Amino acid sequence: MAKPTTNKTIRIGTRDSELALWQAHTVQKQLQDLGYKTEIIAVKSDGDIILDKPLYELGITGIFTKTLDVAMITGKVDIAVHSMKDVPTALPQGIVQAAVLERANTLDILVHKGNLDFLENSGTIATGSLRRQAMWLNKYPNHTVVDLRGNVNTRMQKLQDNDWNGAVFAAAGLERINLKPDSFINLDWMIPAPAQGAMVVVAMAEDFYTIEALSQLNHVETEICTYIERQFLRTLEGGCTAPIGALANYNEKEDVLEFSGVLLSIDGKQKLEITKKAEVSEWKKLGYHCAQEILNNGGSKLMSEIKTQLKK
Repeated sequence: MAKPTTNKTIRIGTRDSELALWQAHTVQKQLQDLGYKTEIIAVKSDGDIILDKPLYELGITGIFTKTLDVAMITGKVDIAVHSMKDVPTALPQGIVQAAVLERANTLDILVHKGNLDFLENSGTIATGSLRRQAMWLNKYPNHTVVDLRGNVNTRMQKLQDNDWNGAVFAAAGLERINLKPDSFINLDWMIPAPAQGAMVVVAMAEDFYTIEALSQLNHVETEICTYIERQFLRTLEGGCTAPIGALANYNEKEDVLEFSGVLLSIDGKQKLEITKKAEVSEWKKLGYHCAQEILNNGGSKLMSEIKTQLKK
């Protein structure tokens, strides 16, 4: 690999939560191992500051990425590192996806307090995600779901401080900062958020030096699978927040792509699902075609109901 030919320092923008900083340091180390100079610049996002409202009530997608987008556009930082599932499917003008790192665990997990009897009866589960809420209520209609906001450390503390039976987290986030407790169960029946477990690095479209540097961090299989999932999301939702799950995998043994997607009503009572196997050559349109199938089988009506509910 050719060594960098300039003294430019790549300024890495990140949120200041423990997980976000872990992600930024991971990218920093990989760039430094390739010989690039870097600096980390942490900023606080509105999503971290406004904790008393559910995310969908804040009325904008990308609340965790917006502050960093502004920092990039105004020249304060060169790149931003995100949990890919937090990134809107349409990036702001002038900003491009420069690298998707190899994916970690895609599963959601239930962190509980040692007693799982409530799964057979009534219980209270916490999550700030409409998708997790809808999927939980679909499986456990007798349960109550309460809103849970904040970074992973804050959410873990809130779980301890309240009388809830458990809370749902992305396994990858807890594993990355060694916060995953012994008292958890894998929710392998819950289809994850599109791009869950993946990290994305974005850069300015005109910054060819930085884009070339980041291209060396890109993991093609993860890039393709997350592209399919995000295309499914984008085709279904058209910019609104909705309970949507998607997971694409490359099955090496059969040399095919496997896809699972789901759209639910907010109360979890309606559930539209699709699973598909496709040739690897079909990856560019796989998410779109799966979303169209959902839309044609009742998804269009359900999406308009969701949009109406979220406007109230």
